Amino acid sequence: MKVKLQIASLVLIIYLISTQCSYAQSKVDSFRVIENNAFKLGENLTFKIKYGFVTAGISKMYVKDEKTLSGRKVYHVIFEVNSVPSFDWIYKVRDRYETFIDKEGLFPWRFEQHIREGGYKRDYSAYFDQRNNKAFTSEGIFDIPEYVHDIISAFYLARLFDYSDLKENDEIHLKNFNNGKTFNLDVVFRGREEIEVPAGKFKCIIIEPLVKGGGLFKSEGSIYIWLTDDSLKVPVKVKSKIVVGSIDAVLSEYSGLAGEIYAKIPD
Repeated sequence: MKVKLQIASLVLIIYLISTQCSYAQSKVDSFRVIENNAFKLGENLTFKIKYGFVTAGISKMYVKDEKTLSGRKVYHVIFEVNSVPSFDWIYKVRDRYETFIDKEGLFPWRFEQHIREGGYKRDYSAYFDQRNNKAFTSEGIFDIPEYVHDIISAFYLARLFDYSDLKENDEIHLKNFNNGKTFNLDVVFRGREEIEVPAGKFKCIIIEPLVKGGGLFKSEGSIYIWLTDDSLKVPVKVKSKIVVGSIDAVLSEYSGLAGEIYAKIPD
């Protein structure tokens, strides 16, 4: 496996050099530009992961820094899930996802997944050549559609959608790449609701991502996400059904937001 990864890394370097030299002689990028008023550098969200009445873990989503990747400015976004020490003896989790999202076009250039769940271990990465519609992984080079997403970048893009005119069960269609395949990723609008979490009480919209392959959870059934019903669309709650019951991630702390949460209901 180590030799395979070393060979893959060497091939990637050669591939990137060849494509970037080719790009340097070509015209200027003509990627889409999407206005982003939902999040910014420094946003930091913390969630308590609840299994019934038990706090089983802590999750963090944060925009760590800005980098230059493939000649483009990108947001380096990290999503971490860790079981709390008192829960480790039942099921220890140390998961980390990273995505590098184009600052102007809101599509990914690179994705990393590092999973440690019980005795299960997985490390995976993909480089998205969005100029030539190719994805490079340790398994090979694959064709991808324009503006393909990983599961984390798709979530951040979903925060920029305008849901104001959508009717219940309306869908927004995206594409998700994972494990050498491109899957449909439909975001379904499920309505509105006021909910209370440790961080406060909020007016929310509810969406359901219909993920086929490459999901964040080993779930049986649906995943529902509550976003603040304002321009920030801060994630307030995530409910994921599992084999027995469900797991809820509820917002407990936040900082570095792109603006005020107007959907927060005063005490």
